[in-house]
Amino acid sequence: MAPLAASLPTDYAATLQEIKTHLRQARIRAVLAANPIVIESYWHTGKIILARQKEAAWGAKVIDRLAADLQEEFPDMSGLSGRNLLSMKLFAKAFPNGPIAKQPVSQLPWGQIIRLLQMVKAPAARDFYIRETLTHGWSRAILELQIQNRLHLRAGKAQNNFALTMPPAESDMAAQLFKDPYLFDFLGTADPRREAEVEQALVDHIQKFLLELGTGFAFVGRQVRLEVGNKDYSLDLLFYHLRLRRYVVVELKAREFEPGDVGQINLYRAAVDDLLRHPDDQSTIGLLLCKGKDRLVVEYALKGLDQSLAVAAWQTQLTESLPAELRGSLPSIAEIEAELAQDFPTAKPRKGGKA
Repeated sequence: MAPLAASLPTDYAATLQEIKTHLRQARIRAVLAANPIVIESYWHTGKIILARQKEAAWGAKVIDRLAADLQEEFPDMSGLSGRNLLSMKLFAKAFPNGPIAKQPVSQLPWGQIIRLLQMVKAPAARDFYIRETLTHGWSRAILELQIQNRLHLRAGKAQNNFALTMPPAESDMAAQLFKDPYLFDFLGTADPRREAEVEQALVDHIQKFLLELGTGFAFVGRQVRLEVGNKDYSLDLLFYHLRLRRYVVVELKAREFEPGDVGQINLYRAAVDDLLRHPDDQSTIGLLLCKGKDRLVVEYALKGLDQSLAVAAWQTQLTESLPAELRGSLPSIAEIEAELAQDFPTAKPRKGGKA
């Protein structure tokens, strides 16, 4: 029987909490350390199944029997269903070269690897999502969202002059942080026609907006007041990027880009530098988000500027704006379901699946 609370030392509760925290952290480290070993065992199993299917045309019934025999032999081991064995085969097929334990994919949880195999066709795109997941610690749900939103086609695509206004290492990192177009699908089917409406909607959905902006952005404020000379100005949205150590001024336009927009956001950027920037901060970046833009006009508007600016489009629907040659870089829902049905006969595609 546990001793009475009254007889416990005064520091018992704190000590208990300290030990609990240590054990939880130890369990997490043990799981993380074991993950590459598990992934390697799945990869080797998949290699064996893949070879047998090529050599002896193993069918679904053989795989089901194999799963049953393995489950009988290893009753305490999860992940030995017929469906998972076929996922192991797909894994080995997608990553044919070993050793798999030395490849970044081995650091991902198995559930995320399966979704990558199901949702991403191109090896280069798959490598992009593996790298980004490991860098930012995405959950499976966030990974799926980024794949659905075709992040690999948008990351680093915003037009900017960073190469001329920052040291090479900083300009490369900054360029990769800004995308084009930005997808505000959380705004729904509404078509805001005034900047104030867009701004209010983004603030109302600030968590989703920050997710779309990317890791490292911290929200500072909306309609931030700046006193310049004898006039007061209000910039739309102000952020701070933790890795860049810079403020980021975001100006919204519910219309096409116009060259004069560059002068406006550059004024805000310069005012933030003078009024808000700490001496340890780097110079402020301006990000102009427009409903659309002509790339050549933007290029000319940015040419010759010695301050860091980026211009990108924003929209509520992504697919319609992508070039035709890029729309097929990820499979449609119907294609995913058809492939699943081929590998997993119990999974039947829905009728009328759409991308």
